[in-house]
Amino acid sequence: MFENKNVLVTGGTGMIGRELVQILLDKGAKIRVASLDEPVDFFENVEFHKVDLTIYKNCEMVCEGMDFIFHVAGIKCSAEMPRIKPLNYFIPMIRFNTNMMEAAYQSGTNWFLYTSSVGVYSPAEIMKEDDVWKTFPSDNDKLPGWSKRMGELQAEGYKIQYDWDNISIVRPANTYGRWDEFDAETAMVIPSLIRKAEEAGEGGTLSVWGDGTPIRDFVHARDVARGMIFAVENKITEPLNLASGEGVSIAKLASSIAAYFKCGIEFDKSKPNGDHKRILDMSRAYSYGFKNTVDIDDGIDDTISWYL
Repeated sequence: MFENKNVLVTGGTGMIGRELVQILLDKGAKIRVASLDEPVDFFENVEFHKVDLTIYKNCEMVCEGMDFIFHVAGIKCSAEMPRIKPLNYFIPMIRFNTNMMEAAYQSGTNWFLYTSSVGVYSPAEIMKEDDVWKTFPSDNDKLPGWSKRMGELQAEGYKIQYDWDNISIVRPANTYGRWDEFDAETAMVIPSLIRKAEEAGEGGTLSVWGDGTPIRDFVHARDVARGMIFAVENKITEPLNLASGEGVSIAKLASSIAAYFKCGIEFDKSKPNGDHKRILDMSRAYSYGFKNTVDIDDGIDDTISWYL
C-alpha cells in the first residue's frame, strides 16, 4: 500500500513519530515530516519541514501532494499541566488538529489518520470505544480530553457533509519508548520515573507522586505506530484503542524501575493520584487481527538502555 507513496507524518520527530517513520520507510514510502522540533539524529532520506501547524497555510503546504497523512503531532505534558496551565494544551491542539484535517481534506489525500487519546474517556474500569460519547472526560483531563474529542467530531462532520469517510481514529493509551520526553516539567509517568531514579542513583530514594495504587495501561510506541499503520492498511473508520489491554500499578512500575537503578522508593502522598484505574479494552483491535509485540518489561528495559 505504501510503496513509492508520498506519506506525511506530523510530529515525526517524536517518540511515536520516529517509530512510524521507520516502519513506513521499511515499507518503501516516501516520507515528509512536519514538526516544530529539531530533527536530531534523524533519518537522512526524509523530507523535513519545521513548521507551526497552528497556522493553516503551513498545513496546506505540508499536505500538498500527499497520498497518506498520519497526524501524530501533539503536546507532551505532565499530569500537573492540565490542571495549572490547561490552555497551553487546549488552544494549540484545537488549532492544529482542525487545520490539519481540513487541509488534508482539501488536498485530496487518499487517507488521513487522526491521533486521539485515552484522555477522551471518562474514568472507568475498562474503557471501550463506543462508551466515549455516553460520558464526559475525567476532570483530571477535561481540557485535553475535550480538545481530542473535537477532532473526532470534526472527522464525523466530513462524513456527514461531504461523504468523506477516509479517516482512521486511534486512541493510544499511556505511551512510552525511545525518544520520549524526559524533561522534569513535562515528562509522563515512565520517563519521569526513569529520570528521577537515575538522579537518585544507587542507594538513593525515588520519589513517586501519590500512593502508588493507581493502575494504568502502558503501550510501547512501536506498537502504537504498528497499530496506526494497521488501521490505515485495513481502512478502519471506527475509533480504535491502541493499548496493552492490561493494567499495572504505579507502585509495581516504580519498583521495576527502582530495581534497575538500585534505589529505594518513597511515595509522596501530598501529590495527586489521578484517576484510580485506566485500562483500554482491546477487543476491537484484536477482532481485526492486530496484536502487540512489546511487553512492558522488555519495553522499559529498552527505554532505559536508550536513555542512558
